[in-house]
Amino acid sequence: MRPVTILRAGSYRTHLRGADVLDIEMSDAGGHLVCRPVGEIDAFTVPAFREALATVGPDRRLIIDLGEVPFMDSAGLGALIGGIRRIREIEGEVAVVCSRPTLLRLLHTTGFDRIVPVVANLTDAVDVLAIAGTDDDAEQ
Repeated sequence: MRPVTILRAGSYRTHLRGADVLDIEMSDAGGHLVCRPVGEIDAFTVPAFREALATVGPDRRLIIDLGEVPFMDSAGLGALIGGIRRIREIEGEVAVVCSRPTLLRLLHTTGFDRIVPVVANLTDAVDVLAIAGTDDDAEQ
């Protein structure tokens, strides 16, 4: 049972035999690109998540909102790290929004929160990216 990814104007949907497993909404919010997966990010749904992160262009500020992700396995974490690495390679900035205790525990235990800002809400993510942009400007 392989998931099929269907691209629709800014959103991605993974279907597994007719059942919606993961929706990924991509939207623009005040100059920031927001990636909002809704559903589990696991071995079955990770291709759609990777594909969504791969669409991020250079010099973008990306917020990944995990507020509607009840579960993420190691494949999902790997896709998240890989996507962030790629975005940073093209001079992008990333912040992650997460308030779910189980996911926060995963991000903290793996050390993810030491390499990427993990904040509780969208407003904090915008603030963190604004500070990152100011630091980048000062370095130039």
